[in-house]
Amino acid sequence: MCLALPAKIITIDEQADSAVVALGEVKKEVSLALVENVKPGDYVLIHVGYALNTLSPEEAERTLKLFAEAGLSETLPA
Repeated sequence: MCLALPAKIITIDEQADSAVVALGEVKKEVSLALVENVKPGDYVLIHVGYALNTLSPEEAERTLKLFAEAGLSETLPA
């Protein structure tokens, strides 16, 4: 089973085609090679260091809330 988590883009490095994303208090650098036209503030689904696609803020918040309610991670915002 694979799990992709929604995270908010904080900064983008266009030369490296990467971004720093935040999931709660956790920040991580991910590749943007698989997505286009993203900007800081956008939400992306991340899996093994790659942003897979974008999603709306509402969908991201709904998903994060479900993860938190299920007790899957203490670092996810409710």
